[in-house]
Amino acid sequence: MEDKDLIARIAAGDKGAMRDLYTRYDQAIYAFAMGRCGNGELASDCVHDTMLDVWRTASRFGGQSSVKTWLFSIARNKLVDALRKRGKLSFVDEVPESADTAPDPEAAAIAASEKQRLHTCLKGLKDVQHSAIRLAFLEDLTYPEIAEIEAVPVGTIKTRIFHAKQALMRCLSAGLHR
Repeated sequence: MEDKDLIARIAAGDKGAMRDLYTRYDQAIYAFAMGRCGNGELASDCVHDTMLDVWRTASRFGGQSSVKTWLFSIARNKLVDALRKRGKLSFVDEVPESADTAPDPEAAAIAASEKQRLHTCLKGLKDVQHSAIRLAFLEDLTYPEIAEIEAVPVGTIKTRIFHAKQALMRCLSAGLHR
């Protein structure tokens, strides 16, 4: 079922549609929030608050953007509100760790080293660059969608991603020549 169809059913009070939407996006919203705040409890609260807001406001979804963009915009706003309430005005860039499932021990060791290097390079990005990279490459959103989520012009997103790519290339290249 398409996302917009789920939203229409949610607007009509369909709890099953809400469960389907939640299952479809909870992990992505959690990862997005973790990338912005580095706090698992706060990221979980962000998912909950986002989905609660969707349940309450689905009837007002106008369809000008994709459902995915709308969800991430809500999540960003919920996270900003929560950070303001906690007195934390800056975001901490953190990429959630995931287990390496490579069967070959040597390949696993190399992959772990590369993953750690990438993790270190990502941590070196400015929070706005990290967020833009995550949304573009992990969530597969377009620049206009990211701009809508971040509430900035598309040109700003292009600049952030350009500079983030340059910084990542410099960081990853420096690691190769050590």
